[in-house]
Amino acid sequence: MTATIKICGLSTPEAVDRAADLGADMVGFIFFSKSPRHVAVDVASTLARRAQARGVETVAVTVDMGDAGLDDIVSTLKPDWLQLHGEESPERLTELKARFGLPVMKAFAIREAADLDRIAPYIGIADRFLFDAKPPKGSDLPGGNGVSFDWRLLAALDDRVTYMLSGGLTKDNVGEALRISGATMVDVSSGVESAPGVKDLAMMDDFIRAVRDAGFATPRGRFQE
Repeated sequence: MTATIKICGLSTPEAVDRAADLGADMVGFIFFSKSPRHVAVDVASTLARRAQARGVETVAVTVDMGDAGLDDIVSTLKPDWLQLHGEESPERLTELKARFGLPVMKAFAIREAADLDRIAPYIGIADRFLFDAKPPKGSDLPGGNGVSFDWRLLAALDDRVTYMLSGGLTKDNVGEALRISGATMVDVSSGVESAPGVKDLAMMDDFIRAVRDAGFATPRGRFQE
């Protein structure tokens, strides 16, 4: 089996280059001022071009952003994907897909089985789902909190649901997460950081090695010992 890996919250050329060297399939840039991973649009644009030149898809991550902000991001960054991490409705997804001609990944916070019921109106509209853990009490961040949820909940998902697993993934648990959830796509952010928003290149190495050691083919076949 193969696993698609997205490394999210990148903000430096060094991290982008290492993600590409390791064979990550996707990198994410976060546009949310409350996040320690927030990056300016012009900086992200330079980094995105660097990633795309290496064959890595780019994802613009936003939270309930208005049209003006999204227009700026899309025109400047030219991302391959939009990731919506707020309370965007199915109608909003339809509108944005038509406006920008880009695939959309819709994030949902999960704690219990009932939380998965919320995705039903989005099936057939969202091109991919991202399942993250619900934020801990007091957190202002919809994602990147370093907490996970019960991966067994995903066993009941409709076969039509294409999703990426996120939330508290690290080198120590990603193999188990893949095995229990049945996921074939994972998203990591805080799990490869030495401090909030600071990507650790060695931790990125370890994470992708752990995916490989779990029996999944290395993303894009690039990882070197």
